[in-house]
Amino acid sequence: MEKEAKVAAHQTGHNSGVIHSGIYYKPGSYKAINCVAGRRELVQFAKEHNIPHDICGKIIVATEESELAHMNKVFNNGKANDVEGIELIDAKKIKEIEPYCEGIAGIWVPCTGIIDYTDVANKYVELIHQKFNGSKVLTNQEVKSFVNHEDKVEVITQNNKYTAKYVITCGGLQADRLAKAQGKKSDTEIVGFRGDYYDLTDKGMKKVKNLIYPVPNPKFPFLGVHYTRMIKGGTECGPNAVFVFDREGYSKTAFSAKDTLNAFTFGGTWKFFKKHWRFGMDEYRGAFSKPYFLKRLQKLIPSLESDDIVSSRCGIRAMALAPEGEVIDDFKIEYSHRAIHVINSPSPAATASLAYGNEIATISGTYFKLG
Repeated sequence: MEKEAKVAAHQTGHNSGVIHSGIYYKPGSYKAINCVAGRRELVQFAKEHNIPHDICGKIIVATEESELAHMNKVFNNGKANDVEGIELIDAKKIKEIEPYCEGIAGIWVPCTGIIDYTDVANKYVELIHQKFNGSKVLTNQEVKSFVNHEDKVEVITQNNKYTAKYVITCGGLQADRLAKAQGKKSDTEIVGFRGDYYDLTDKGMKKVKNLIYPVPNPKFPFLGVHYTRMIKGGTECGPNAVFVFDREGYSKTAFSAKDTLNAFTFGGTWKFFKKHWRFGMDEYRGAFSKPYFLKRLQKLIPSLESDDIVSSRCGIRAMALAPEGEVIDDFKIEYSHRAIHVINSPSPAATASLAYGNEIATISGTYFKLG
């Protein structure tokens, strides 16, 4: 059941369209294992179903000496995660790959690619209808509540009622609310972070060939502003990461009283802000100041000018917070009566979607005793 009129209306359809390699993630984590396996499966899936994609590769670039230690850690993570083909590169090699990029060292990640995840999601729907007799993806079915019975669960939407033996929820920005509506007393709260993008203009397009990323700051759960060529044309720059007052509000002034109240009555939100307030202020400056956003982009491409970029779209990322304000940075499932709730499925969830699907199927087979 999908609450919107179409699938991929939120995070899946608003992300940067990158097929992630698996290089960043802690070895042994769900994210690391499922990203690498899921990427390979996704690429094969795209080939099999003629979904446009391009394994163009990307570079992760260090511009300061202070970034080299973490860059090497990222590289070692990639090796431990069996990310194929990665190599450390010097300033000369950076220039060969991306002539306008300036850096002192970097990592070449040849297995990174680009795709449109809306195309992927629509293909999933098509195959669900074709391959599984009686299976359907129902749109315009926002789940409002659940009624638990000993041998079943009633699922109440805005215009219908369904009876299920078992329920699996995976609601993204609404994941915590779905779990709580079914009776699960979760200690996790979803908060939204908006990512604003700029597009390169025709003048700026020549300055980026494929994908250019900074070395991420290990203190924050974001990868930093980067350059991404899009599979359907154009190149994006961004995103930043700004706390939102509306989980599904795709504008800089969007406001939801319910979402704001939920966020600010959860102690973990305040603890997160206390730890990261300087980062938050910096992100807000970038959201409302093109010159400041440009300055951040110039760290990788110093020759980028104001008329090389134009304000574009945004996306909202669901971030799960624990009561102590810590970011839950891996896959998280919670259980309740005849139900499995995917509370947190952070990036690279789109890349890993097939692998995560297999993981959920295995878990549900055990939990629901389906064999």
